[in-house]
Amino acid sequence: MRRFRAGRAIAGAAVAVAIMLGAGGWAADTQTPVTGPPPGSAAWTADTSLGLRLPDPATTEPARVAAFFAGLDPARQDALTARYPLVVGNLDGAPVALRYRANALALTAERTRELARAADPALTPQDHEAARTRAERYRALLDGGRRILAFDPRGRGQVAEVYGDLATARRTAVIVPGSDTDLLRFDRAGDPYGTPAGMARALLDATGGQTAVIAWAGYTTPLGLGLDAATEDLARAGAPRLTRLLDGLATTTRPQDPPTVFCHSYGSVVCGLARPTPAQASGVVVLGSPGMGIGSAADLDPGVPLWATARNDSDWIGDVPKVRLFGLGHGADPTAPGFGARPLPAAGSHGHTGYFAPGTASLAAYAAVALGRA
Repeated sequence: MRRFRAGRAIAGAAVAVAIMLGAGGWAADTQTPVTGPPPGSAAWTADTSLGLRLPDPATTEPARVAAFFAGLDPARQDALTARYPLVVGNLDGAPVALRYRANALALTAERTRELARAADPALTPQDHEAARTRAERYRALLDGGRRILAFDPRGRGQVAEVYGDLATARRTAVIVPGSDTDLLRFDRAGDPYGTPAGMARALLDATGGQTAVIAWAGYTTPLGLGLDAATEDLARAGAPRLTRLLDGLATTTRPQDPPTVFCHSYGSVVCGLARPTPAQASGVVVLGSPGMGIGSAADLDPGVPLWATARNDSDWIGDVPKVRLFGLGHGADPTAPGFGARPLPAAGSHGHTGYFAPGTASLAAYAAVALGRA
């Protein structure tokens, strides 16, 4: 019997990989995750111009970062922001308004750099086109006073944007997206509710503007449905980044409660491995989940409620066997009764990316959870 169960698990893992690789096409180029401190950190830590030791972005806890900035007068804060915009803009624990200003400076500088690349005769036409595409994305992120909480141009690019006002919101929420999310695919007109920006806007509207929502594309996601999507490597690299974000919010915002974290698809693996504490999150909601990299809800902090959205019939993730073997797969199904998550409805939703669509039972439930009414 044991041999039979082991064989069935191995077969399930093989089927899971086959489906993950076949459902959306093979993604042969595995991704190298962006990790470590933001660009400019080495110069930042070596800077003694203020007569102070600046907090190391790689090791200083967000609470200590917040205390450091609280001890600076506005002129010194502005000087550091102008000198090191990519550091300040990505420094969890720094004042939120200061990070907005820093990221506007960083986006402006990166746009100028990409426009220069687009006109560089030494580069190929493909390089010119890629540079123009990035420059246009930077311009869009600079438009209309958008609140950019994080921006990192390395790799495929990472960004986090706030919808609503973190300074006045009674409650907050964080959207953690899944595969194929990066700087260029953070927001799009087609399939809007499959992007972190579209999900955040929908949740903001559904809560009547009472909840500030952070669309967080702050980790390197898988591309397509290849081995990256079937393993936890990128999730393990992303989980500490999510933890720092939540720790930073705890020190720089004063909502009624810590944020509710909404985790879509592969993002639910990131959330499962991050294991937020009650100081970091009021609850975790998973949707379109392939598994969370854990055995059951009992593996999470008991002080953080876990909700799992029922899977609609047209969500392809339901065809992926919920196994975890030899480093492949993401474990048990969070929607299964024995997993221990609180159920949420999905009536009216369609496909893998339709759970935040207006008019769905799932979005109404998300608003209730975010507002503390679940």
